[in-house]
Amino acid sequence: MTLSGLIGSFVRQHWRPYFLSALMLAGVAVLTVFIPRQVGHIVDAMVAGQLGGTTLFWQLGSLLLAGLGIYFLRVGWRLQLFAASYRLGVQLRTQLYQRLSLQGPSFYQGQRTGDLMALATNDVDAVEMAAGEAMLAGFDGTLTLVLVIAMMTIGIDWHLALAALAPFPLMALAFWYISNQIHAASKDSLDRFGDLNDHVQETLAGVRTVRALGLEARSAAQFSELAEKAAAASLRAQRWEAAYEPAVGLTLVAASVLTLSLGGYLVWHDQLTIGALTAFSMYLGQLIWPMFAAGWVMSLIERGRAAWGRLWPVLNTPLSIDDHGTVTAIRAAPLHFDAVSLRYPNQGSAALQDIGFTLPEGQTLGLVGPTGAGKSSIVRLILRQYAQQHGQIRWGDTPLSDYQLEALHGAISWVPQEPFLFSASIAENIALSRADATPAEIEQAARLAAIHEDILRFPLGYATPVGEKGVALSGGQRQRVAIARALLADAPLLLLDDALSAVDTQTETDILSHLREQRLNRTVIIVSHRLSAVMDADQILVLREGRIVESGQHAALLARDGWYASQWRYQQLEASLDAL
Repeated sequence: MTLSGLIGSFVRQHWRPYFLSALMLAGVAVLTVFIPRQVGHIVDAMVAGQLGGTTLFWQLGSLLLAGLGIYFLRVGWRLQLFAASYRLGVQLRTQLYQRLSLQGPSFYQGQRTGDLMALATNDVDAVEMAAGEAMLAGFDGTLTLVLVIAMMTIGIDWHLALAALAPFPLMALAFWYISNQIHAASKDSLDRFGDLNDHVQETLAGVRTVRALGLEARSAAQFSELAEKAAAASLRAQRWEAAYEPAVGLTLVAASVLTLSLGGYLVWHDQLTIGALTAFSMYLGQLIWPMFAAGWVMSLIERGRAAWGRLWPVLNTPLSIDDHGTVTAIRAAPLHFDAVSLRYPNQGSAALQDIGFTLPEGQTLGLVGPTGAGKSSIVRLILRQYAQQHGQIRWGDTPLSDYQLEALHGAISWVPQEPFLFSASIAENIALSRADATPAEIEQAARLAAIHEDILRFPLGYATPVGEKGVALSGGQRQRVAIARALLADAPLLLLDDALSAVDTQTETDILSHLREQRLNRTVIIVSHRLSAVMDADQILVLREGRIVESGQHAALLARDGWYASQWRYQQLEASLDAL
């Protein structure tokens, strides 16, 4: 979709405020061309001695009323117009937010957070201005131009009008060249702002790392360089916008010289009255606004085009996971993987190959293996963050792709290794999955996650703000708050993706013990590098290079004396050495 198509569609949907604004602007244009005409009549009448005191008072009063009418009509059209154009900004930001919230990890691997934030701010503002200010300024300028030229040619003298308008084609050529330069400069300016925004976002998100490594000076230097580039790009766009004014000024100076030369000649030979020449000169002065409006509108349109050229690809990017499912009712049921394979985009080897297992409802599955074996990939497939290329995943008798994504995610509680906490209190973060949870239920979930005692040590207890991304908590505390949040949701499937990596072994034992006691027929999948976290699982799968190389319960795997057994002995030895 082009920018003109977007604006056209929006105007059709919200035609009333645009129509009212156009009517008010038409009134402004009529009153604007009335004033010079009236001044011309007053001057001719005064020269002829035909204008008395009372009549002059009423004539001047009509000019004052016209001026007041223009003022109130301009206020009115702006109120109508911007109320409508702001709706477009809200609509675009809502569409962008909804689109981004539905995209999967593969989409974000090719995007920068700061650039996406810039799309929602500067770029949407530019499109909003093109749909609002540019639309009505263009209408106002065009209508004023037509009426003024009509009054100059028909109402006064067409020979004089042709002479005055002779320089305008050169101005149009200059406008065309300047607008092309503005489009390129505006796109560069928006891109540079996205780079700057992305650097600020990354630096603030990783401020602890920046300080720990002593990178403050380097980061500040990079920021200064990006800020200078953004400022230079913005200045370049402003310089080209400023070029409109000299083009208009030179054109009007040339037109004024021609008008006074020919007009003076016509007055000298009694072919034109002084009042008519005065009115013509005022009309020529009124062409300043249409000319400036043309430059302003072209500048806004080019900025809008550049912004829409960045926005539209993001809004039009297909969802990384299609949500065409129709099943919304999800109950506890066995989970089946039937010869499932997965290959991530731009990766040569497959992440998973021919994975097959069945997890009965209410049982616990442990996934272990070396780094990069494919453990988290299984979790991502269950969450439908990616789609498998081969095989099928079924929950009960229904393929996973037949479920609506919203319903599927509502039936799964997921705790990743790096949990995300929002800038809210601890209680609000735990209750995120259940807004109606009572304080007692929140506290019970915290007890199960072995975080209750830690929370009570804070001065504000459960009301303690966690800061952005949980910065006020340690890594283990963040993980346990996330586990409490997942347990409070009471979903039929719980996924713990290495969610106990930042807690000590005793806390891990307590959490798993509470989980076994309070499982209540909940199906659990535990991904862990610590084998102690899965030793009580009903079924353990050992993955290596995307394949299942061992499976069984803890005792059977130890007896097999494979990777699991050797890793168990190593971790037990490591734990005994740490205890010394």
